[in-house]
Amino acid sequence: MKPLLVALALLGPTAAFAQTPLTAEEFDAQVTGHTITYSQFGGLFGIEEYLPNRQVRWSVAENLCQYGSWYAEGPAICFVYEYDPTPHCWTFWLEGGTLRALSVNDLPDAELTEVDRTDTPLSCPGPDVGA
Repeated sequence: MKPLLVALALLGPTAAFAQTPLTAEEFDAQVTGHTITYSQFGGLFGIEEYLPNRQVRWSVAENLCQYGSWYAEGPAICFVYEYDPTPHCWTFWLEGGTLRALSVNDLPDAELTEVDRTDTPLSCPGPDVGA
């Protein structure tokens, strides 16, 4: 048992577990009014626009958006979207002034990282737009 404890101590805490999660109020203050681009594993994960009253617009492809909302569940921030009522829950924290997140279903080292923040809304044309 002692060698196992020593090995675990040498590994140290991972970044995700070493950080203090943002509360719902702190998260709201960080994101509302902003459009944030996230990366994962060095590639684009998606873009989320954070609207008032915990409403969001999410996009993984240009001009294609899903509307949803977020709520707090314990230390996690959970998102539900119009076409997928299954909650997607994440723990968010700040690292050097940048948002980081880890899905409650992911292992450490699968974190999302904020790579861009703007006040410009997402381009979300309505359905069936055309001539």
